[in-house]
Order: sequence, then structure tokens, then C-alpha cells
Amino acid sequence: MRVLVRTFSELCITVGALIVLFVVYVLFWTGVQANSAMDDEIDALQDRWAQDAAPGDDDGDGAATAGGPPDGPLPYKDGKAFAVMYIPRFGFTWNKPVLQGTGIDVLKKGLGHYASTARLGQKGNFAVAGHRRTYGDPFKDVPELRPNDPVILTDGTTWFTYRVHREPYRTLPGDVGVIDPVPRGSGFDGPGRYLTLTTCEPEWGHSHRLIVWAHLDATQPVEAGKPEALRR
Repeated sequence: MRVLVRTFSELCITVGALIVLFVVYVLFWTGVQANSAMDDEIDALQDRWAQDAAPGDDDGDGAATAGGPPDGPLPYKDGKAFAVMYIPRFGFTWNKPVLQGTGIDVLKKGLGHYASTARLGQKGNFAVAGHRRTYGDPFKDVPELRPNDPVILTDGTTWFTYRVHREPYRTLPGDVGVIDPVPRGSGFDGPGRYLTLTTCEPEWGHSHRLIVWAHLDATQPVEAGKPEALRR
């Protein structure tokens, strides 16, 4: 009987230790890894932007692409960062890379752009997903966003300032209409240049989604300096 009790006690201690290690991994280590990955993505993106690519170069290597310059904007590449997002409401040090796609691996490195939605700044709905908790907690404070708060993005050539339209909206995961060109439930009454942010709800669960909608308020070239909302 003593052996059985001792064995059971040791098993409980082992299980308890594993649970503690798992919690540390989820709450701490995934954040360390994600923050490092996001910083690397932003550094690499800014390095590319700093390069003086030759006309017709679509990959930043200085070599002209056969056939000359493209007829329109280059497509976003799956899993690659193409913009940086700033939300002053979250603090002036908050900035996250935006990558193409919303797969698991993408969201470990930053925010993910729904590939089926509009390009940044273009007519339609530019929709972005991010973790609420774990992997750097990028959208942890989404519930704090309020009407008229700025959400600012840059693609290296232009600053895009969006303004939050209404307080965060709670819905079910299957409500895909929230990323429609004119998002359902947003209160927008016609075509425009919109931004949608999506994340999990509640904070430590995923039974629902929390949605924030914004409209494009202003643009300016990067040469003109940072938008007023980013100046301290």
C-alpha cells in the first residue's frame, strides 16, 4: 500500500511539473519566440525598403525582371511580410509586421492578411488577423480600441491612416461576412476603403471572434514624415 501511495504521489508531482512547464511555455516562451520573429520580420522588411531597387525589379535584388516593369502592383507573397502596423492606443512602442496569409506559421511571426481581401489602401476591405494571447499577444488590447482611434500602416512608400469606426464587435467564428468588401455588421453603407481586425474572444479562448472595423482617413508619402498620430 505504501508503495502504491508513493508511486501515486510521485506521479502527481511529475504531472504537476509538466503542467507548470507547459504553462510557462504558453505564457512566456511562445511570446519570446514570437517577439524575436516579429522584430526580425520588421528589420528585414525595412532593409528591403531601404534598397534602391532598379526599375522592373520585383524582389529587391537590383536585377531587372524579364519583360520590364509589371503592369500593376506586385502580388503579396505567401508568408512574407509586406507592411508594418502601428496602433498608438496600444503604446508608441507597439508595431507589428503584416504578412500574407493567416496560417498557423504566419501568425507566429506577426499579423496575417486574409488573402481573399483587398490590398492595403485599396478599395474594399483590407482584413488582418492576429493572436489575442500567446505568440506575443499582438491583439491582447483590441477591446480597448474606441471610435476614431488611428490604426496606421506603411508599405515602405506610403503611410495609411485608418480610423476605428465603432467599438469592437463580438461574433461567431463562422461569421465570414465581417471581412466582406462591405463588411456585414459594420454599419458601413456602401463601398469604401476599409480595414478589419480579427482576433479570438474571450481572451483565453476561441469560441467567438472580436472584430474591429476602420475606414481609410488619410495617406501620405513616407518622405513627408510620420503621420501626426505617431509623433510624440
